[in-house]
Amino acid sequence: MARSTKRPMITLESSESSHVYHTHKNKSNTPERLTMRKYDPTLRKHVTYKEKK
Repeated sequence: MARSTKRPMITLESSESSHVYHTHKNKSNTPERLTMRKYDPTLRKHVTYKEKK
């Protein structure tokens, strides 16, 4: 089963380390880049994650 182009796979990269998360997002609802606060296991604290191109 093929994935829809409206929900592409994105990479969220930590602003303070090299840790990344992979997830899907709906491009029609959020066309701009995502910015989230998530837990960084390498630093053991919450940091800002930004969508990588």
